[in-house]
Amino acid sequence: MLLPKRQLSILIITTGLVFTTTLPALTQEEILPTQSNTQTVNGSENGIYFADVLVRGNPIFQIGSLASLSASERAEIINRRIASILTQTEVEGKVEVNPDTPRKIATLQLNNRVIMTVTEQDAQDFGLEVEVLAQKWAEKIEDVLENPPLAIDVGKRLYGTIRQLFGNTIENLPSILGGILMVGITWGIAKGVRYAAFTWAQQTEGDSSTEILIGRLSYGGVWVLGLVIALGIFGLDLGALLGALGLTSVAIGFSLKDVLSNYISGVILLVARPFRINDQVIIDNFEGTITQIQLRATTLKTYDGRLVYIPNQEIFQASIINNTASPCRRSSVIVGIDYDEDINQAKQIIFHVLESMKEVEIDPPTDILVSELAASTVNLEVRFWVDSRRAGFLATTSEVTQKVKEALEKAGIEMPTDIYTLVLRNFSSSLQPKTEAQVDS
Repeated sequence: MLLPKRQLSILIITTGLVFTTTLPALTQEEILPTQSNTQTVNGSENGIYFADVLVRGNPIFQIGSLASLSASERAEIINRRIASILTQTEVEGKVEVNPDTPRKIATLQLNNRVIMTVTEQDAQDFGLEVEVLAQKWAEKIEDVLENPPLAIDVGKRLYGTIRQLFGNTIENLPSILGGILMVGITWGIAKGVRYAAFTWAQQTEGDSSTEILIGRLSYGGVWVLGLVIALGIFGLDLGALLGALGLTSVAIGFSLKDVLSNYISGVILLVARPFRINDQVIIDNFEGTITQIQLRATTLKTYDGRLVYIPNQEIFQASIINNTASPCRRSSVIVGIDYDEDINQAKQIIFHVLESMKEVEIDPPTDILVSELAASTVNLEVRFWVDSRRAGFLATTSEVTQKVKEALEKAGIEMPTDIYTLVLRNFSSSLQPKTEAQVDS
């Protein structure tokens, strides 16, 4: 008996629905064919073949084809799903196995997203039960997701950090702009303060080293204050920042004790000013001219042309003799005259010599003292004041000595050398002088 057309159409539709419900529980993506570059093994167009499931480009296991889907197409769908999951910043959760015993399938899911379906055909291909094979594949996927290769992990963390930094930058853009503006204002104020402080120091101090020090300290002080305010604008807690700076300064103080001691000593030396540039000083075993004063060390040029760099800490703890602290320096010459000579006459001659020399200072006055009654001479000490710088000091002292000697000799005053008296006692007969008769014989 033939059915009417309408009943026939209903029957065909019902049969199609029943047929589709008996197919394996695959999603639409697994059925749609797509072009794939996935590697296949033992492949043929009509038989069963296998393709690799890839995680970050590394194969972890192989899957076979289904009745309506080739292995390469199936692997391409699964790989795309895994790649989609890996685009997340952090992969959290565990790969779950959801078995469907009546239909003899099991699905692998991560965060409620289906990764793949394990079918009875897969179980037959690998000689395992569906649930056992699904659990094995789930463990492999989860292990690779939790322990990525080093390069991939570094790249992923770098990407996440940059992304977070970019997001924080946009969020904190007003604070960043405010901090940058504060840094610019601080730079301008610091330059102005340094110029004003340096100008004031030039008018009041008169020492280039101190002027430079005052300018630098003013400049640095403004920068410290400006940076603290800028960090506050950035959102940092000033109390915590000051506490961290305190702890940091203590740690730096212990580790850089000698370096900081040199700098602090340099500041004290520049403030106290026991010497200045071009002063001629004696520091421990070094004597010469100060050529440079820095916060860490002082440079001294010796009279034979060598440069000595002395740490400021050593200078601060040493005894310093500044030969040029005053413009004049006293020199002295010892002159020995004979005991028979007139001492007052000798003094007058020496006074006239010194008065005629313009290199010898008139004030303070010259002193001529009887300093010693030696064995053969009366020693006169001639004290006079000359230029305190070494070149003038040595040259004038030498010229005074020469002219005093020449003047005394011209006046006929004896300046004998040391006289020694030899007394001979108990001569033997062999040492007695011979008489004339003894010589003739």
